[in-house]
Amino acid sequence: MKYSIYPIKFKPILKERIWGGNKLATVLNKETTSNHIGESWEISDVQGDTSVIINGPLKGMPLSELQAQLGPDLIGKKNFKVFQNKFPILIKFIDAKLDLSIQLHPNDKLAAERHDSFGKTEMWYVMQADKDAQLIIDFNQKMTKEKYLDHLENKTLPGILNFEKVKVGDTFFIEVGRVHAIGAGVLLAEIQQTSDVTYRVYDWDRVDAEGNSRELHNNLALDAIDFNMPDNYRINFRKTKDTSNQMVTCPYFTTNYLELSKPLKKTNTFDSFIIYMCVEGEAQIKTSSFTEFIKKGETILIPACIKDFTIVSNSSKLLEVYV
Repeated sequence: MKYSIYPIKFKPILKERIWGGNKLATVLNKETTSNHIGESWEISDVQGDTSVIINGPLKGMPLSELQAQLGPDLIGKKNFKVFQNKFPILIKFIDAKLDLSIQLHPNDKLAAERHDSFGKTEMWYVMQADKDAQLIIDFNQKMTKEKYLDHLENKTLPGILNFEKVKVGDTFFIEVGRVHAIGAGVLLAEIQQTSDVTYRVYDWDRVDAEGNSRELHNNLALDAIDFNMPDNYRINFRKTKDTSNQMVTCPYFTTNYLELSKPLKKTNTFDSFIIYMCVEGEAQIKTSSFTEFIKKGETILIPACIKDFTIVSNSSKLLEVYV
């Protein structure tokens, strides 16, 4: 590649959803006139939804082509051995004006067998929440397959679900097999495996403008649900300023919380790309030859071959993600 490599920004891929609202435009400044945008895919290598570079000399290049050209220089040597030319995580902002469906995601084994896909382990960081807004995570009682099916058949599933009131900064880790849903009034950042496989089990009996219900996947979901998961989904973490505070670490990604009040020099020792999601304020990312800005609602990718850089900010909150 003839160009020197630099911190990369991508064009958001905006997704209309039946439950979507307008906060991605009004709060995060995404360019859209639709009032039903539910998701902004910030960095995606999902087939059919590949992110495209919008800054610097590589502007216009798809992520898939960048990965093919850079390989380990983009994602790191150890990641390249595992993922080859597939970017391993998907980064989103999500706005739920209405409740999402009750859903879950299959593990790697089921997803590979059924969908030729990765599983979908994910995490959420709440960026804004209306008064009394909630998330649904897991069950509110000890659950069996038989009891679950009885409630599903009788349309009483919400009665056995665990509702969690949320506020800004609340963080949740959603493992595969765990029943969950984002509730109305929540705006959040999501980090997940590169996968678009979701099993929808209950959709509040709603229909679209043509009177059609969305597809449910109850047969597929039944052996993908883990009925015996521990209550380890709410994540508590330190918030020490001007240093990386670990939030979540798992085989698929690590996410740190970074609140800056002054410039911070960083050295990439992870043998991985690093992604920064700006969840508050603004910052500059400076390398020896390139400077790029990010503000609230924006995301930037630092290729693995960039070892030293500085984040310049006197007031910002970032999620720092690597594999």
